[in-house]
Amino acid sequence: MQKTNAARLLDKQKIHYELIPYEVDENDLGAAHIAEQLGQPIEQLFKTLVLRGDKSGYFVCVIPGAEEVDLKKAAKATGNKKCDLIHLKELLPLTGYIRGGCSPIGMKKPFPTFFHESIVNYDTVYCSAGQRGLQFRIAPTDLVNAAHGTLVDLIATSED
Repeated sequence: MQKTNAARLLDKQKIHYELIPYEVDENDLGAAHIAEQLGQPIEQLFKTLVLRGDKSGYFVCVIPGAEEVDLKKAAKATGNKKCDLIHLKELLPLTGYIRGGCSPIGMKKPFPTFFHESIVNYDTVYCSAGQRGLQFRIAPTDLVNAAHGTLVDLIATSED
C-alpha cells in the first residue's frame, strides 16, 4: 500500500494512525457506502468539505459522514456573514484532492480547518487518507492537532 502525502505528513509529526483500504464504488462515493465497506458506524466516519466565506476566503469543515454542514453555523464560526461549498471543479486545483479522496491533512496549502465537536466523543475516527479507497483510523485529538483544527458546532439539526 503506497503512502499518501497526508500519511507522510502524519509520520513527520510522529502521529499514530492506521491506513485502512476499502473498495471504491465510482457510482457511490458517499460516506454511508464507505462506513459500510469498513464495517464501522457512520458517526465515526468524518468527511472533509471545502467552503469559501465572503470575508475569510477558503476554509475546511470536517463533519460526521451522515450529517450536512450548517452554512450559517460554519459562517459564524469562521467570522463570515455567509459561506458556500466550493464547486467540485475547484476542489482538485485548490486542494490537490479529488471528490471522495479529500483529506483535512496535506492540502496544497493550509486552510483554516474546523472539526465538528462530536469528533472527540470517539476513541478512534476515520477520515480520508488523501485518495479514494483509503481511510485513516486515527485518534480524534491527533487528527485535530495535525490539521491545526478548531472544534465547533457545524452540523444542521432538525431544530435549526
